[in-house]
Amino acid sequence: MKIAQIAPLAESCPPKLYGGTERVVSYLTEELVAQGHEVTLFASGDSKTSAELVPCSQMALRLNPAVKDALPYHMLMLDQVRRRAGEFDVIHFHIDVLQFPLIHAFADKTATTLHGRLDQADLHAFYSAFPEVPLVSISYHQRHPLPQGLNWAGSVYHGILKDLLPFSPRPRDGYLAFLGRISPEKRPDRAIEIAARAGLPLKIAAKVDKADKVYWDEVIEPLIKANPAVEFIGEIGEHQKAEFLGNARALLFPIDWPEPFGLVMIEAMACGTPVLAFKAGSVPEIIDNGVNGVVVETIDQAVEAVLRLESLDRAKVRAAFEKRFTVERMALGYLDIYRSLPGVRGGLARNRWVNGSVSHPRAIAQGERSATIDLLPRNSAKRRPCV
Repeated sequence: MKIAQIAPLAESCPPKLYGGTERVVSYLTEELVAQGHEVTLFASGDSKTSAELVPCSQMALRLNPAVKDALPYHMLMLDQVRRRAGEFDVIHFHIDVLQFPLIHAFADKTATTLHGRLDQADLHAFYSAFPEVPLVSISYHQRHPLPQGLNWAGSVYHGILKDLLPFSPRPRDGYLAFLGRISPEKRPDRAIEIAARAGLPLKIAAKVDKADKVYWDEVIEPLIKANPAVEFIGEIGEHQKAEFLGNARALLFPIDWPEPFGLVMIEAMACGTPVLAFKAGSVPEIIDNGVNGVVVETIDQAVEAVLRLESLDRAKVRAAFEKRFTVERMALGYLDIYRSLPGVRGGLARNRWVNGSVSHPRAIAQGERSATIDLLPRNSAKRRPCV
């Protein structure tokens, strides 16, 4: 199958540091290539891929101080996608809403994965105006705020490489870990309070965006300075995650917003590190309470729970990851969606899915008898520059 993947340009694929969406796009692209598909990746020019790379900016826009406005780069990318649309069986967008007015002529062979929060009222009228565009959610809960009648093609959980983050059966240190962004909705202040009340050290590996600089200056930095057991590491890259997560007693995920997925939860699970998460957004879908982590609703519950997380079997935490959140499962779920699109060219081989399961030679070769993806009922490198 000839597949185009359209990535955001804020980060490279994969990102050098923080960047959940671009990381998922990279994993999906590489797995589709490994399964024998002909994939073209529209992304920043510093991306690394085995697919055909169409560089649509010189480098990741967030890391380029000369870039003041990301919109022109994305519009140039979309113009190139529109011009080349006839070359692909499927075009898979990961850039939110920019493409919708431009794809009327070939919307029936596209899929748009919605990677962000959908509880903003501004989005309701927008998505309702494009009922022909197939949408993909990354958790069931993510869909709740949107109106009925949208063209949901499926729901696919994120997945990562099985061998990306090695299993750590016995962490060397007893610290709690917080990994992500310093922002009010991620609630690092909760993480600091939980660790302090539990009498445990906390390591924070996170980036501080310009939009959250005031929150850092006025709330989080003073809390860190007031708590000597809290260590702020800063933003870390992929190669540092294995040690950071694998040696942690637990990952704290004390969110206060409708988290669409939460990639860091499955990254911790891959290391065998249990997750202590607040009940919001996708959390109840990802965390099997008492198996790969604990779900709480209050600080008091979190303090009590964190002291008994050591009783969880880290091997079972890792097994939960391998059962539900590998890149193979993610790719197979998306392939099922691609083949279901009304505009996909005839003659493409279809796997038979029964209750969401399908056997695939690559999955079986890696010791996985079947690959299951969570789907909801449906409503109906070579380089070629962008400019």
